[in-house]
Amino acid sequence: MSDANEKGPFGPDGGDESRWGATWETSRRRFLALAGLGVSAAAVGVGAAGCGTAQTGNSSGSGGSGGSKGRSGTAGDTFFVSGFQWGPPTNFNPLGPSPAWPTGGGQSQLIYETLLRFNLLDGSLQPGLGKELQEKGSNVLVVPLQDGTKWSDGQDLTADDVVYTFELAKDTAVSYSNVWTYLDSVKAVDSKTVQFTGKTKPLNMLPIRNAIAGTYIIPKHIWSSKGSSKLLTDTNEQPVGSGPFLLDKADQTQVALKRNDNYWGKTVFGTPPMTAINHPIFSGNGDADLALQGEKIDASQTFTPQIWKLWENQKLPAGTWLKDKPYYLPGNIPLLQINTLKKGLSNPKVRLAIAYAIDTATIVATAMSSYSDVPQPSLILPSGFEQKFFNADDAKSKGWSYDPKKAISILEDELGCKKGSDGVYSLPDGTRLGPWKIITPTGWTDWNTACEVAAKSLKAVGIDAVTEFPQSPNVTNALQNGNFDMACYSYSGVSPASPWTRFRDAMDSRGIPGAGKSAYSNWGRFENSEVAGLLDSAGSATTDEERKAAYDKLDAIYREYVPQVPLMYRPLEFYEYVEGNWTNFPDEKNPYAPPMWQGAGIQWLFKIKKVSA
Repeated sequence: MSDANEKGPFGPDGGDESRWGATWETSRRRFLALAGLGVSAAAVGVGAAGCGTAQTGNSSGSGGSGGSKGRSGTAGDTFFVSGFQWGPPTNFNPLGPSPAWPTGGGQSQLIYETLLRFNLLDGSLQPGLGKELQEKGSNVLVVPLQDGTKWSDGQDLTADDVVYTFELAKDTAVSYSNVWTYLDSVKAVDSKTVQFTGKTKPLNMLPIRNAIAGTYIIPKHIWSSKGSSKLLTDTNEQPVGSGPFLLDKADQTQVALKRNDNYWGKTVFGTPPMTAINHPIFSGNGDADLALQGEKIDASQTFTPQIWKLWENQKLPAGTWLKDKPYYLPGNIPLLQINTLKKGLSNPKVRLAIAYAIDTATIVATAMSSYSDVPQPSLILPSGFEQKFFNADDAKSKGWSYDPKKAISILEDELGCKKGSDGVYSLPDGTRLGPWKIITPTGWTDWNTACEVAAKSLKAVGIDAVTEFPQSPNVTNALQNGNFDMACYSYSGVSPASPWTRFRDAMDSRGIPGAGKSAYSNWGRFENSEVAGLLDSAGSATTDEERKAAYDKLDAIYREYVPQVPLMYRPLEFYEYVEGNWTNFPDEKNPYAPPMWQGAGIQWLFKIKKVSA
């Protein structure tokens, strides 16, 4: 499956807090059979194995050509989504490694909420459980809680819950534990005010901001009674959160939520227009795409090839954030990860030749359905929140672009490589440039295609590269243990701490073990003595100008040594919808909320409107 959450970083600190989708556990019992009022996936004709006929209230099944007037009955009051859950749910534990939707990190704040909410359009942190972020000097951040915050069981949500949530990450390895590298203390100033104090050495408030925006707050009165041994393993079958929805039921076909009509935030955010949200569990992107086309899904987070055909050919009332190419806003950079410990690939000139050789324009057109601009030679996204840090002049004058002749020139003229009778170059010491495998998980069709194009490009310049697509867990293991040649994978996406986190993930060798031991970032084991100091300078900077100066130097090191090669840009999350049953989705012409599911994106779930049945 091609899913942004599946493609999040590994390990206890993912940067953007994204995690893996639900895992399959064949020996476990069927998970939940909760009674409730939510509509089932079968009620609208969708399920794990495929798509039936939707009860949409119109005969054509197409809101564009058939003039859909919305679904009737319970289905009409339900909002159907896809793209987050690809297997039966095994737990709803927000602290665990593989929680089911919507309790996984980087998902909509429907059950659990964060203090503040990141907006990828401008980088702002908008209100959530907290009212605002107050800066008290260089290393102190204060968050006052909203009035009347409560848990779904009726108990008050206070500053003690926030302190408990962050304190438990000191002794238990959870997704946000790494914040304590930079965080000195979290304390309750009073019952409605929380103070975060950062360390002065190293001083870096960026990861702390990131944690404030990305950490689900959990109820102390529920979790403190579980015992430390169960914090990560408890299945949390009846989650008590603070969000606008409650878990209704979940099984191998669906996860169903019902509206929490006692939601504390009604006076702040309003009441969601839908009484239920349903996530059918599909077997793959193809089934999810068919459901979207048939208006059985209202909004999706899946990679849908040639999305424009929904409105141009099928005349559906469909949309994305942008009406024209690239349709989506970039939020992450899938990279050709290069193992710098491998003989031949350890040579930065070989890696530079690889960068020049890859036909990224073809990757963009085929693998990404033109949902991306041709990527720049930089670890910084050239648009959106990160644009202010992107040095376009340096990227153009000091970077690379697709140029096979230049790649061959580097190999022959600069490295002195000789081409064998098989058409493959060898270094002067006899090291043959390949065969090298390019791996990425099977079934991730966009990345599979990108790898195929990359391998073909490298073969064209005399570098022997082939593709191999193992199961996802095998790719995870290969990357973490350094047992790979090259791989398509991404690091952290746009966040309150980016692009700092991406440079750290890609280039920081501190704490990275040698091959054979698990690394949760810098999988290629790149080392450069200047990187750590520049990262610390960027983290402790007090102005954007100071931070940009450090990023310019980091990007210069990146372009010189090429530890990875950008293959494309990818949305932080795919955002696409069909307005057959719900309307008023935000887009570039109606930008009242960002094109996100996580963070500040939850605003649009309160503002969309039901189409009259």
